[in-house]
Amino acid sequence: MKPSFNDIFMNLATDLARRSHCVKAQVGAVLTKDTRIISIGYNGPPAGTHNCDEEWPTTGCARDAKGSCSLALHAEENAILYAVKNGANLEGATLYTTLSPCLPCARLIYSAGIKYVLYDKSYAAYKGLPSDEGVDFLNRFGVVAVKMDTGITDL
Repeated sequence: MKPSFNDIFMNLATDLARRSHCVKAQVGAVLTKDTRIISIGYNGPPAGTHNCDEEWPTTGCARDAKGSCSLALHAEENAILYAVKNGANLEGATLYTTLSPCLPCARLIYSAGIKYVLYDKSYAAYKGLPSDEGVDFLNRFGVVAVKMDTGITDL
């Protein structure tokens, strides 16, 4: 049986996460449109700056007030920024990500015109939050954001 595009793209996002230099969490993202890959990304500092796993192998980079990496871009941000930098039209695109979007990433996803988000694991569970604020935000404003294992078919 042929794998679905959802499975193919989520598997790629999972593989990309392994490229991350983050000591705390590895996250990958794939942006697609009409079953074609537009852009990819994984979490980490801006290209050409540093690698956390090399500079701070045991602790990772400094934390901000909310306990998040102070130097890193999220996987979704990296995928979106690269796509925009290269002139891609993201209106109606689908984002596959290994961790559900945080609220700031959700605002970026919505503003970029992305229509669907499929995620593997919960950001809220990872951070110990009561709900997935980013997912709630996206669904409230018309972006379909669902966990991959909900049985959704190809978009």
